[in-house]
Amino acid sequence: MALPEFALPLADPAFVRDPYPWLGRVREETPAFRDPRLGRVFLTRHADIAALLRDRRFGRSALHRYSRDELGWPPPDPAQASFDAFNGNHLLDSEPPKHTRLRSLVSLAFTPRRVEGLSGRIEALLARQLANLEPGGFDLVAAYAEPLPVTVIAELLGVPQEERRHLRPWSAAIVRLYEPTYTHEDQAAAERAVLEFGALLRKLSHLRRRAPRDDLITALVQAEEGGDRLTERELVDTCILLLNAGHEASVNGLSAGVLALLRRPEHWRTLAQASSHPVSLPLFRTAIEELLRFDTPLPLFERYVLEEVTLHGERLRPGEKVGLLYASGNRDPRRFGRPEELDLTRDPNPHLTFGLGIHYCLGAPLARLELSLSLRALTRTFPTLRLADPGAEPEYVGGFVIRGLRRLDVVEG
Repeated sequence: MALPEFALPLADPAFVRDPYPWLGRVREETPAFRDPRLGRVFLTRHADIAALLRDRRFGRSALHRYSRDELGWPPPDPAQASFDAFNGNHLLDSEPPKHTRLRSLVSLAFTPRRVEGLSGRIEALLARQLANLEPGGFDLVAAYAEPLPVTVIAELLGVPQEERRHLRPWSAAIVRLYEPTYTHEDQAAAERAVLEFGALLRKLSHLRRRAPRDDLITALVQAEEGGDRLTERELVDTCILLLNAGHEASVNGLSAGVLALLRRPEHWRTLAQASSHPVSLPLFRTAIEELLRFDTPLPLFERYVLEEVTLHGERLRPGEKVGLLYASGNRDPRRFGRPEELDLTRDPNPHLTFGLGIHYCLGAPLARLELSLSLRALTRTFPTLRLADPGAEPEYVGGFVIRGLRRLDVVEG
């Protein structure tokens, strides 16, 4: 039996603003559907998405097994040659054995100890940001959510202060190409961003080889296992990935989380009351997990079919894409009790936001730390924060794959 067909309304601002009613209707009707416009199958339910993420018949790349001719793919587009080279070389889009090698080497440098060691620095950065916010009103996205993750990644990598202003625009340009609806202008901007950031990282890696510092670029330069090290290209592409993945989810996750809380003031009050308690961080960590489930900052990921497989009765061949609707799976009532409710004490919380399997997000501990410390500091400083205009419809920038608020105007009191 053929799968039902639905067209994801990716270009509809109303869908991007609130995709959950549409996703809920489709999820209850079918576990899988085909989008004829995008030419791929999408999964809607938690169990199916979780199973596929662990299924080695699917992967982030197919070119490690097949040529483009074998897959029936068109030749690569020279207009995005640098972007494609980056995308085919970093950890996230690699498959074993390359993925195993890269993750092992990167993990030597990107350690839990290095992440936890950032706590004091993050809290100092947050205090400085909060001191500059006006209780009379500010845009939470630009004034609070955006600066911290970029600064933390810059500190972690060791990017000089004078170069940091480029990081957010570079990342925004690069991730735009992950949207199915990107334009030629987006393509050109992403290509420039990869080239410019790559040039900076190569310069910094050369400097760190001659004069090591206590930063992640130095650690990646020095990481060695069994006589193996990262090549310069692998190091550069790993750092670009860390910038993109290391702050997009944090910026969008915090902004969407605060919006969800301010729409339910009783939850904000609960966190504000707890924020001054010296052992409150576990509560905020649990709350962050729920906020990442409730409004997923990265709602859609994809996998390539690596061998012929039948999925919900649909026969798929190597090279086809399967869309994994994390935002739908994270509200699946088959996995979560009362999924449409925000429950800050939900535990366990097996949300899909950081993925599963071998591609589980390497930066998840850093994102969790940033988000929990950011939310605790914000609720402590502004215990009666509210939306400046509760009736205004939020506006989102980008698209559905990287889904983030353009701004969030808030006021204290």
